[in-house]
Amino acid sequence: MSLIWTVVLSLGSSGCGAVIAPLFGAGAETASSTGVTYTLDNIAYRTFVLPSQPVEQETLATLDMMGFPVSWTQETAEGLTIHAKGGSPTHDMSIEIELQRLSVKTTRMRVTIKRGLWARDSATATEIILQTGKRLEGRTTGKTTPES
Repeated sequence: MSLIWTVVLSLGSSGCGAVIAPLFGAGAETASSTGVTYTLDNIAYRTFVLPSQPVEQETLATLDMMGFPVSWTQETAEGLTIHAKGGSPTHDMSIEIELQRLSVKTTRMRVTIKRGLWARDSATATEIILQTGKRLEGRTTGKTTPES
């Protein structure tokens, strides 16, 4: 047992903390000032205090505004799953958005963007969430969100 701890501690102190951090923190989340939460594997989350219907509508409008064509949608027991594509031929990305109805008035958005087999794009996932939030804010305040 002490050999295992020696290896773990030596990896952590030698700059390999990035390698061992996911081993101990799988499922752990970090918060940011944007209201978006991330898992260690770069999945972005945000909860909206709104029913699922407007969140669904504005998510689809955001994807359209950002130029990410929707491949398909699927109703689930908890809400809706949206799949979209984006990027260029050399930087193809697969976008998966899950909208989960937490209650009649609360919806959680989960965005995962994969580039290739291993890479995840948390920056674009965050932007999808932020743009959807702006569109939803415009709905509740009566202001329109400018299209790009």
